[in-house]
Amino acid sequence: MLLRLLLAALLGLGLAVPIERPQSKKVEESPPEAPDTGLYYDRYLREVIDALETDGHFREKLQAANAEDIKSGKLSKELDFVSHHVRTKLDELKRQEVSRLRMLIKAKMDATMEDNVQMDHLALLKQFEHLNSQNQHTFEAQDLEMLIQAATKDLENYDAARHEEFKRYEMMKEHERREYLKSLDEEKRQAEEARYEEMKKKHKEHPKVNVPGSRDQLKEVWEETDGLDPSDFNPKTFFKLHDTNSDGVLDEQELEALFTKELEKVYDPKNEEDDMVEMEEERLRMREHVMKNVDTNHDRLVTLEEFLKSTERKEFGETAGWETVDETQLYTEEELRVFEEELTAREAELAQRAEKLQRDHADLQQKQLELDAQKKELQQAVLQMEQRKLQKEAPPSGPKGELKFQAQAPHGSSEVVQPESEVQEPAPAGEEGQKLKETNEIQPVPQHVPEQ
Repeated sequence: MLLRLLLAALLGLGLAVPIERPQSKKVEESPPEAPDTGLYYDRYLREVIDALETDGHFREKLQAANAEDIKSGKLSKELDFVSHHVRTKLDELKRQEVSRLRMLIKAKMDATMEDNVQMDHLALLKQFEHLNSQNQHTFEAQDLEMLIQAATKDLENYDAARHEEFKRYEMMKEHERREYLKSLDEEKRQAEEARYEEMKKKHKEHPKVNVPGSRDQLKEVWEETDGLDPSDFNPKTFFKLHDTNSDGVLDEQELEALFTKELEKVYDPKNEEDDMVEMEEERLRMREHVMKNVDTNHDRLVTLEEFLKSTERKEFGETAGWETVDETQLYTEEELRVFEEELTAREAELAQRAEKLQRDHADLQQKQLELDAQKKELQQAVLQMEQRKLQKEAPPSGPKGELKFQAQAPHGSSEVVQPESEVQEPAPAGEEGQKLKETNEIQPVPQHVPEQ
């Protein structure tokens, strides 16, 4: 439970301790899937918690520990006593996480640095605070301690990061609106300004929003969501109804679910004037308000005792309405000016990078054309060589394409071997053939006279 308080209470992770239920109502239910924490090591955190949850010894020590034991690292030392197969699983998880981080480092370096630059992975891994980078193969007590401390710190800063992100979102909206107005003529600009004011007015036309965690707000949930008589409102019964996973506390998701009715008064996805990003910021602000006033030990969970005590305070009966995010000054004109300057500088930098990429692309295209031309020349040269080779190997031919060659007589022979083109064809039959034969027999045949 306490590991969940410190690591996962923000977004519903972890080690829920089973609660005894009446036998007649015992039903096996699969726990709801925890939402993403938003941490870049979210999966690693979940898998480590899941592995530790399977060890009976560690679970027992966890239930007996307090927050200071966990923060001081005392609980981490219990890792030495967990079962062998759990340690083996943790070792495997750490090696996988180190491998993943190395891939992230390489991808970042590939995108920002030149080729053939040597990387010091060990030095770069030190920037990650949720594991011991000196030992990259086994999961030790220091790894658990570092994971607890990193997750606790990061989750505590998570809401602040979300607020800052929303603030920049709102400044970007205003910047784009003003830039659009600059592009219009005077008549169209006035019409657009009038439309903008009308949209703001329509957005503010909604029922009263109750203060989160107040009697009016909870009784409205009791009546409209739970379907119960508002005159029978009972804080203890209300708590148990909305402890949906029956772990004895209201985590932040269970609290945020209580604000749905209030948010629906202000935001409707069908309305053009209602921004759903603003709705999520509103939900976060409501949850923070309740935590600030009800969560007295700041463990980011509300126990039954804390909840009941909050209903006894004067603030619980507050009837004033809730100031929505659109009624809050999120930034000053000076902050908007600085934001726009940063945006302009960033756009200029991106334009320079885009121009460089275009030049590089053009150079690559030119090189490709040169390579294609060289390839074509090489292919032509190879073709010419093959044609010459074929011409040399082919025997000579006559005028009509017949083969023409000079046969050689055997060495020492006086016999003359006539070329094939001079060999007498068979004489025609009949009288003409006989005459031709006689003529050939009368003509003397030159004799070969050897040289002296």
